[in-house]
Amino acid sequence: MAAEIVNPRSDSAPGPAGADGISGTDEPFDPAFALHRGGKMAVRSTVPIRDKDDLSLAYTPGVAKVCSAIADNPELVHDYTWKSQVVAVVTDGTAVLGLGDIGPEASLPVMEGKAILFKQFGGVDAVPIALATTDADEIVDTVVRLAPSFGGVNLEDISAPRCFEIERKLQERLDIPVFHDDQHGTAVVTLAALRNAAKLSGRTLGDLRGVISGAGAAGVAIAKFLLEAGIGDVAVADRKGIVSKDRDDLTDVKRELAELTNRAGLTGSLEVALAGADVFIGVSGGTVPEPAVASMAPGAFVFAMANPNPEVHPETAHKYASVVATGRSDYPNQINNVLAFPGIFAGALQVRASRITEGMKIAAANALADVVGDELSADYVIPSPFDERVAPAVTAAVAAAARAEGVARR
Repeated sequence: MAAEIVNPRSDSAPGPAGADGISGTDEPFDPAFALHRGGKMAVRSTVPIRDKDDLSLAYTPGVAKVCSAIADNPELVHDYTWKSQVVAVVTDGTAVLGLGDIGPEASLPVMEGKAILFKQFGGVDAVPIALATTDADEIVDTVVRLAPSFGGVNLEDISAPRCFEIERKLQERLDIPVFHDDQHGTAVVTLAALRNAAKLSGRTLGDLRGVISGAGAAGVAIAKFLLEAGIGDVAVADRKGIVSKDRDDLTDVKRELAELTNRAGLTGSLEVALAGADVFIGVSGGTVPEPAVASMAPGAFVFAMANPNPEVHPETAHKYASVVATGRSDYPNQINNVLAFPGIFAGALQVRASRITEGMKIAAANALADVVGDELSADYVIPSPFDERVAPAVTAAVAAAARAEGVARR
């Protein structure tokens, strides 16, 4: 490739203009602002430009030979540009972290952060693209027009239910991987942790009944993914209670969910669903009353993943659950998407996959679970993001699955 995105920060980088990194303020120093000043990314050349000979090869006239070759054989773009090694990180800024709809400009620090995580953990270059539209068709059309420059598209922080439509339409129109990490990355890591929790308790996924709090992007994706992986049953609850066929207030997405989930036919509140349940998965940001947690089956698993405030505080969860996971880094068993998306894209790009299949995602979850190996314990059902075995294991598993499913092109 001809350029590489890097983290530009160095010891010689200029410090913040104001005491906390915001010019003209007298607030106490805030290292977050200091770190972000000037952004977290830069682009540098990966080839030398030292003299006229270098220049003539990197640019004109040498570059014309490469352009002509690609024009004659478009597949050569993967070999002679960075296309096959770079992902577009696309957002409209409507569902950023727990901040909500803060707009494209305010989303950029998160998109930059996502891009450097791609590079740090998967060796994949990524470019943040924040779009000044929330219209689903405009977003799709824009990304389709940008697609010739990229080997894959990672959709990020786009609110539900538009995120489902945008992903589906892009998958239909593009022949490169399109992946909404808020949905599928969360689902992959959740499945990996749940597989290991079940293994620790001597059970299989098929032995478990789960309850998911939250019917947004993550909740819907987790429910479908767990069913694909073979969970015994799973019910999903939104603000109005269990998503069930008897409700007349469901969106199209939730109506589909009602058809797929809740085989037990439960109705009513989240608390009703939790009685006797084996698994709680929280992706809602709400609060679950302690009596509802206490009503779960003995040896239950509580994955309370809202950040920074889990739906069930870990201290409370540990009173009743045999395995507890959160979305926070200061407790064991962090469900962190960075365990999944870098390796998933690295594997897909490695074999020039045309898309990311369910089989590729399940392979990623299984590989991630297997990294834990013989170290499996109640406080270690999912590896650390800094475990250097993670990305290579996920990359290899995804590449192999892509070949097995016939979507690999090399």
